[in-house]
Amino acid sequence: MAVVFLIIGFIVIIKASDILVDASSSLAQRVGVPKMLIALTIVAFGTCAPEVAISFRSVASVNSEMALANVIGSCIVNIFLIIGIASFIRPIKVKLVTVKKELPILFLITTCFSILMLDSMFNPLTSDTFSRSDGIILILLLMIFVLYLVNMVVKRDKEVDKEEIKYPIWLAIILIIVSIILIIYSSDLIVNNATEIARFLGVSDKIITMSAVVIGTSLPEMVMTVTSARKGEFDMALGNIIGTNIFNICIVLGLPIIIYGDMVLAGFGMVDIVVLFLSSFLLFWFARSERTITRREAVVMLGVFLFYYIYLVISG
Repeated sequence: MAVVFLIIGFIVIIKASDILVDASSSLAQRVGVPKMLIALTIVAFGTCAPEVAISFRSVASVNSEMALANVIGSCIVNIFLIIGIASFIRPIKVKLVTVKKELPILFLITTCFSILMLDSMFNPLTSDTFSRSDGIILILLLMIFVLYLVNMVVKRDKEVDKEEIKYPIWLAIILIIVSIILIIYSSDLIVNNATEIARFLGVSDKIITMSAVVIGTSLPEMVMTVTSARKGEFDMALGNIIGTNIFNICIVLGLPIIIYGDMVLAGFGMVDIVVLFLSSFLLFWFARSERTITRREAVVMLGVFLFYYIYLVISG
């Protein structure tokens, strides 16, 4: 039955993601806002819902390792694995405004997040700790992103695309809500049944956590991004990942820490922080080079992801 439910989960998540892309695109066209805005907000926050739930549960139960693995792992997976796969299937074209504004905001937030995890580097007598003040800094950084989104709404292009709009506003909104709910629940179905199958086959808990939890909770972003790239909806593909990573860092981690208090950064070292920083840097660099993330660059991303996971297995 676990195999049957796993297959059902994949069928539902793929179909729901397909509908989400079309509905989000229709809503953006009907309302007269950029598709990137819908991807950065509604779609991004909707698809990172599993990470939000896991992070709050982890911080509340003083499981800092799970909370950090959830955020750091998801950010790395979102760029190196998901963007890597999507751009390998179809090279992603990047708009100039994305290179000048959205990607630099992501790079700024990721860099600040990486620096906040290096307490012991600046003061060897202290341990690496994420404090409430660090959480407040992350929320303030989120405000920069929010101000940019507000500015995007104010300066939106009133003209609607000439292409055929698939859904009316009311139906697009309903389909977005329903498809996000289906994506979240089908990802849970996939994670739970994949874990059950892995345990039955004798796979270790560590490998289960690395694959089922971190990659499993990124399934909504993965299917959404790959589907968008395949359809040529590059704003949706890139905007979903940019928005999700910003929400992951600022809300999924920052908000629980502000509510529940300080958290010791156990189990994470310089390699993890460097790979996290490298993810946003390489995404920005590749997008900036030719305003296209090519298949060759996709191979580099997937290679970094593979080596990092091999390192995790060996070091663990």
